[in-house]
Amino acid sequence: METVRVDLGPRSYDIFIGQGLLGSLGERIKSIGLHGRAGILTNDTVGPIYGKQAAESIRGAGYEVSVFSLPDGEKFKTIESMARIYDWLLAEGFDRKSFIVALGGGVIGDMAGFAAATFMRGIDFVQVPTTLLAQVDSSVGGKTGVNRPLGKNMVGAFHQPRLVLADVDTLNTLPKEEFVSGLAEVVKYGVIRDREFFEWLEGHADSVFKMQPKALTHIIRRSCEIKAEVVGADEREGGLRAILNFGHTVGHAVEALTDYTGYRHGEAVSIGMAVAARLATAQGLCGPDVPERLVKLLVRLGLPTDFPKKLSPDSVIKSIGHDKKAEGGRVKFVLPTKIGEVVITGEWDEGKLTGALH
Repeated sequence: METVRVDLGPRSYDIFIGQGLLGSLGERIKSIGLHGRAGILTNDTVGPIYGKQAAESIRGAGYEVSVFSLPDGEKFKTIESMARIYDWLLAEGFDRKSFIVALGGGVIGDMAGFAAATFMRGIDFVQVPTTLLAQVDSSVGGKTGVNRPLGKNMVGAFHQPRLVLADVDTLNTLPKEEFVSGLAEVVKYGVIRDREFFEWLEGHADSVFKMQPKALTHIIRRSCEIKAEVVGADEREGGLRAILNFGHTVGHAVEALTDYTGYRHGEAVSIGMAVAARLATAQGLCGPDVPERLVKLLVRLGLPTDFPKKLSPDSVIKSIGHDKKAEGGRVKFVLPTKIGEVVITGEWDEGKLTGALH
């Protein structure tokens, strides 16, 4: 088992990474001193596979447990779903000493975190991510929220989990397409922060794609280490943390413009990273080798890099103006200067962005 510490003073917590960890969930929750009733929030795909094991582990540690399941999918990450969660918590008699366990991917993790941040003005929660994307990214850092038609994650809160338990074995039941989607966030970390990690991915892409256990543990641990470093330095995205948005500006627009059904999150981010790298080259921030290497690696890992022909560049430019990171209607892009280093800039040329979208 690997352990990564997210250092946030009194809000610090550990990320546990390894095989066969789900059975220890209850004891790990008990070890950090949580009390009261436990509520497992999951979805109709993950719940039937891992819900019973998670609930039994938590009950075995002496907690009362209730389980609530939502339909699976990004399109259910809504205010309406949040209302159902609040009604469940109230009907089950949850109070300020209760806590929520998020059992699922990024959608469940974000909604469970938002529910925990707002129910009774804030209760504890635990992340048990069961997708690669959630294990390497969304379960760490405390960003929570739901989508609106005009933009992704536009309503939410910062609320850190008390612990994160990433059982690598849960990836064995993950559809291959979902696993591949999560690899986009892994590649992102290499581009923004760690050239050696990017080069490792280039050299081990086949092992990663084939889901070899040692390779999986390595990419999850290193991704969490990088995110923990960034979040520890800038918890609420006042500066450095914005580098984690590499690829997400255009990626979120692609998701919103296709009603959150056309592309998985990682697929959209992959397209967004390719666009951002081409834009960086067009603006003279990096050489053509950066988008070439990035696109080559993404394609080797089974990810899309071409901007959807059914979407117009004008619609994307309009959509990114609604992005929550926009300031005065002008969004800041995260653009690479080389592999392992990026800049955050609001200085970008609309014509060059249009070119990068083609």
